[in-house]
Parts: sequence; C-alpha cells; structure tokens
Amino acid sequence: MQSSTASPTHPSGRTLGLSLALVSAFAFGGSGTAAKPLIEAGLSPLHVVWLRVTGAAVALLPIAYRHRDAVLRRPGLLLGFGLLAVAGVQACYFAAISRIPVGVALLIEYLGPPLLIGYVKFVQRQPITRGAAIGAGVAVAGLACVVEVWNGLSFDALGVLFALGAACCQVGYFVLADAGRRGDRPVDPMAVSAYGLLIGAVLLTVLTRPWQADWSPLGGSVVMNGHTLPALIPAAWMVLVATVLAYLTGVISVGYLSPPIAGVVANLEAVVATVLAWVLLGEHLGLPQVTGGLLVLAGAFAAQISKPAVVEAGAAGHSGGVTEVVAGATASGAAASGATASRAVGPAQEGRERVAAAERGVSGRSSRTSRSG
Repeated sequence: MQSSTASPTHPSGRTLGLSLALVSAFAFGGSGTAAKPLIEAGLSPLHVVWLRVTGAAVALLPIAYRHRDAVLRRPGLLLGFGLLAVAGVQACYFAAISRIPVGVALLIEYLGPPLLIGYVKFVQRQPITRGAAIGAGVAVAGLACVVEVWNGLSFDALGVLFALGAACCQVGYFVLADAGRRGDRPVDPMAVSAYGLLIGAVLLTVLTRPWQADWSPLGGSVVMNGHTLPALIPAAWMVLVATVLAYLTGVISVGYLSPPIAGVVANLEAVVATVLAWVLLGEHLGLPQVTGGLLVLAGAFAAQISKPAVVEAGAAGHSGGVTEVVAGATASGAAASGATASRAVGPAQEGRERVAAAERGVSGRSSRTSRSG
C-alpha cells in the first residue's frame, strides 16, 4: 500500500483537514436556506430532498464512472454510506420533524459527535483526547441554544426514536468515510461520495415517488428576504454547493482529521444555517442563538486543537536488519497515515526479540495501516 504524504498527525495534514471540514460545514449549512424558498413555492420537503440528492448524484456521475472499480472493491462500504450517510439521515430527520419540533429534532441529530466518541472509545476501543470530548460537550450545549430547544419541548417516543436514528446515521457518515481509506482495498473518498449519493438517490426515489410530484415551481420564481429570483438558482446552489461540494470536502476531511474531531467541526453547520437564514431569509437571531453559536465555535476549536498521541518505536537487528517506523494512534484510533513497516529478521535472536518488544510498545496496533495517497 502507498503511504499518504499528509497525515492526521502532521500539521499540514491537520490544517488541510480542518479547512476542508470547515468548507463542508459551511456548504451543508446553506442547504436549508436554499431549500426553504422551494418548499414555500409548493414543493414538498421530501421531494426537495430527492431533488437535492438525485441532482448531486447526476453531477457526480463522471467521478463514479472514473472510479467504477470501487463497486467491486468495497461494495458493502458504498452501500452502507448510501444507506446511512445519505438516505438514512434525510429520511429519519424528516420523519422526526413530522412528530417533534424541528429544534428538538435538530439537537438530537447533532448528538452524533458525542455518539461517535462513544463508538470510537467503547466499540473500537481506541483512545479519545480530552479536547475532543470537551469540545463535543460544549458544542452540543451551544446547539441547544442555537435551536432554542426550550421553546418547543414535547415528548413523542417515536419522534425521538427517529431523531436518534438520524444521529446514528450521522455517526455512520464519519465512520464509513474513515473506513473507506483503511484496509487492503482503500477507496478514493470521491468515489465514496459519488456512489453514496447514487445509492441514496435510488433509495429516496423508492421512498418519495418523485413522478407524483408537481415540479412546475422550478420553472417559476421564489422569494428570499423580499427579493425575487428564479427558482433554479437556489435549486442549483442546493445541489452543487450544499450537496456535491459538502459531501466531497466532508468525506475527504475525515481522512486528515479523526472522525470525532471532524464530527465536532461539522456542528458548525447549524450555526451557518442559522446565520444564513438571518441574512438571506430575514430570520433574526436572538441572544440565546448568538451565545449558542459562540459555544459551538468554542467546542469546534477545542476539538481541532487537540493533538493525537503519536508513539514511535524502532528496532534494528543485525545482519539482515530490522526496521519499524512510526505507527501512531490518532485521537479516533484511525490508522496512522504514512506509517511504513519493513521487517527483515536477521539470523540473530536478539534482533527478533527487539522487534517483538517494539511491536508491543506501539499503541493502536490493531489499526496500523497506511492511508492511500
């Protein structure tokens, strides 16, 4: 396997990953602002979601064709990403808001980062940095303020269950995005996005039955904060920016950041959505929302500055030579990028003993695998 030139443990790799994660959060955050005028013009929410996912899938067809070998290499991964990270999140969220307030559903959905930290720690049994855990908690508290959850509390068991389903699907987004670059058959993150959206579009087509919808509003105009513009403009933004760009940058960013840190940074989506609704739709922010936005920013910052532990071990044998070069464990237990290992065990017993000692000293041994470049 080839090793990546930029790894999560390298400053340049973390900077690139954070930049991509921020672009993804900002792009995702504009989806609601673009979708709302279309819904007010007469399209149903589910058909807007279908338009968003299917349009993005069509736009990414050239990428899917270029990486068509990914279907044979990791079919389960692609199916899981399309089912969970695309169709699952959308379907569960809309099912939730049909039974509980939007703010409550949004807050529960964004419990994804804490759930992700729990998954990494207790299921994958990998270490979690204190910064990532604290950042997730602060960000969730901020989200409660952003959505003003106290204004519409009502308990509906099925609605809460659907919202938790959306949160679990969001966990799947980060876990599967990271898993795509692991193992003996890594898949390009752009292929994961392209085929995930294609599979999600097929599943949503069965669910929404778009042939029964009235698509005539797309040929008319919509109103955004008192300004009239063609409906195709927010539709194109929703497809190309809030979906294509958002998924591509988001999935790629997970390869440079750990999934928990990428998940906490993704919480900025709710802040971006609220600010854009303020600027473009005239939905003004109150003091609790401003305060919550600052808390989300603080949580994301605390998570991304936490440094993963890197353990280095080396051993050199005699005539045959033995080398073990850097196998680091990231905060999420992601495989260490750029780790290479070449073992040539010499005839001397001392060399073999040093190799065994080095292997026992490396943390995260079970997840040592280089990331494809």
